[in-house]
Amino acid sequence: MIVLTLLLVAALLFWPRVAKAPMWRATVTPLASIIGSGFLILGPVMLVNFGSWAPLAMLVLCALGYAFGSAMRFNIRYLGDSPQGRGTPLQDLGERLSSWVLAFAYFISVAYYLNLFGAFAGRIVDVRGGTLPKVITTLIYLLILAAGYLRGFSVMERLEKFSVSLKLAIIASLLAGLAVHTAQQDMASVLAYSPASTQGTLALQLLLGLIVTVQGFETSRYLGQHYDAATRVRSMRHAQWLASAIYLVYAALLTLSFHQQTMTLDETAIIDLMGVVALVLPPLLIAAALSAQFSAAVADTSASGGLINELSGQRLRARHGYVLLTLTGLLLTWLFDVFEIISHASRAFALYYGVQSLLAAVRAAQQPASLRRHLQIAGFTLLGLVGLAAVLFSIPVEG
Repeated sequence: MIVLTLLLVAALLFWPRVAKAPMWRATVTPLASIIGSGFLILGPVMLVNFGSWAPLAMLVLCALGYAFGSAMRFNIRYLGDSPQGRGTPLQDLGERLSSWVLAFAYFISVAYYLNLFGAFAGRIVDVRGGTLPKVITTLIYLLILAAGYLRGFSVMERLEKFSVSLKLAIIASLLAGLAVHTAQQDMASVLAYSPASTQGTLALQLLLGLIVTVQGFETSRYLGQHYDAATRVRSMRHAQWLASAIYLVYAALLTLSFHQQTMTLDETAIIDLMGVVALVLPPLLIAAALSAQFSAAVADTSASGGLINELSGQRLRARHGYVLLTLTGLLLTWLFDVFEIISHASRAFALYYGVQSLLAAVRAAQQPASLRRHLQIAGFTLLGLVGLAAVLFSIPVEG
């Protein structure tokens, strides 16, 4: 079932009629970013911390991501296809501030991606934790920095489409294998209630610290050179719907198949779980992890360099941004573990989403008064406050 699903989904995604369809191409970019951000670690984290409540916790996290996405979609519609000159000076300042925040968030997200890369690469030689994953991460940072200086990103970026399709096919095969494994379990023993080990305020703080795992939908906001506003809005919505469905099925199947007491939580725990399902899954997951994290890191490195160049009025070249990103990432790599980096990245993205939500509230207030507009203003303002609360109160997962 696993191999058959892998082959069928890969064939579908590589089929030119699908691969070249404009709406799918617009959807797959944010979809791959969302799935790539959290799929490898989010399931075990939810299972260990929330037990039988893991699907509900996943639903809350996905709903929060979708709510932030609604603010981003409002801003896309407001700005349309010609955003220049549409905002007030205050709005322009807010956009500039949020862009700087996003550039910095990319710095941390690249550290997150490459530390996951190092952790999964270490599992090839059966090394869990320690110095080797950090050494691998450092070497990959230096490789990406050298490529940026030598203008090698164009070659890497051409591999991204292949990486995205491969990752989605492997995820589909994982879900298929997990579904079969779940169906074969003794449901009377598996369905025993597992209490949440993280509850109350701490549970909310933990979910706020996991925002980066559902991050990625904002990429639609910056595809204006390729797609019109309506396409970007629809594709972002489709990507979040599909990603949320995948996450919820994933959480439900894990909850039905495994007990939290049998797990040791670390960044590569999914490999041990899937090794119980089928021997073919761990190498597939390692392949997906390496390709997905590397391509995501390259994409965010390139994006951050471009943002810094644009925001500085071309005073700072993109390569200067790559150097700053590398130095920041190496500092994070050697000072923090993966779960702490995830928490820091979540704070950065929460701040970005919070600013974007407050901008959406200001823009909604400029529209003709109606009940819908009042609800939008209240909702976007609340989201802005949630984003700021995540910056202040989110906590990392305890590995």
